[in-house]
This record gives sequence, structure tokens and C-alpha cells, in this order.
Amino acid sequence: MPKVGMEPIRRSALVEATIAEIGAAHSLDVTVGQIARRAGMSTALAHHYFGGKDQIFLAAMRHILNEYKQEVLRRLNRQAGDGKARAVAIIEASFDETCFAPDTVSAWMTLYAASRTHPETRRLLRIYQRRLRSNLTYALRGISVRPRADADTIAALIDGLYLRVALSQSGRREFARESALSTLDLILGASR
Repeated sequence: MPKVGMEPIRRSALVEATIAEIGAAHSLDVTVGQIARRAGMSTALAHHYFGGKDQIFLAAMRHILNEYKQEVLRRLNRQAGDGKARAVAIIEASFDETCFAPDTVSAWMTLYAASRTHPETRRLLRIYQRRLRSNLTYALRGISVRPRADADTIAALIDGLYLRVALSQSGRREFARESALSTLDLILGASR
């Protein structure tokens, strides 16, 4: 008899274990068995809840994207509506410790690379990119001469900083955050 209420707890544990395993391996070359062991359950349960490795990876990507979305919304809700404050909130959310933990960065970059060959991963990545671009463009309207182009620049910088951190061992979150905020100031200074 299955334990009532355990499915969401086990699914969450498997998603967290997936992020940790991908982060440790720096690749998608992990098995469902490794993920299940890290989550403290059997491989059969992992397959029962997700079906297969690709579905577990997609659930991990959705989880990362949802955490990022929640952090952006939390920060935007604290802003008065000023465009620069909104852009700063988006940048700071991108480099918040909940979104920029080493395993999360490594898993995100690995899944990012997988989007080249996995259509569903590519779809999720496009949703993220469109949402980031839209949020930044909206924030930069009225304070930038080229809000869409400047939004693309900041979004590319955020992705580039994630890549740099994923490839290094240092994971310098504050450096990444300050680099993005300095670039925002340069962009806005050029718009005056």
C-alpha cells in the first residue's frame, strides 16, 4: 500500500538529487540509479514517478526555472515601479544564492547545452529567454534609448556569467552580480 502524501515529497527529493548529480558530474551522464540513491530511494520508484531519465531532467529544469521565476517576482514585488529598480531586481534575482548555487549553475548550463538536441528542453529554454527579455525590455522602457537591444545585451551577459562560473571552480556570485549591475549602469549612462 503506498504511503499517502509521499509522492510530492519523493518527486521533490528526486528533482533536488538530479540537480546535485548533474552538478557533481558537470554533464547529463548520470544514471537514474545515481539520482535515486542520492534521493534515498529505489531506481524503480524514480522510474515510477517520472518514467525515465529525460523526464527527470525536464522536471529539474522546470524546478530551476520556477525557483528563478519566484525569486524575480519576489524582488519585483518589492520595487516601486521605477525602471532601473526593476532591472536591478531582475539582475539580482539572476544571481541570488537560491538561483546561483554551484550545483544549480552547473545543472542549468548542462541542461542549456542539452537544448541543442532535446526539443522539450529547447522549448523550456526559449520560454526562459523570452521571459527574461520581456522583463528586461519592460524595465528599460523609458530609461534606455534601445530597450530591446539593451535587454538582449544584459540577458547575454547573465548567460555568459553563468557559463563562466560553471566552467570555473570559484563560483564568484558577487563578482557576477556586480559585473551585470555595472554593465546596466554603463548602458543607462550611454542612454542619457
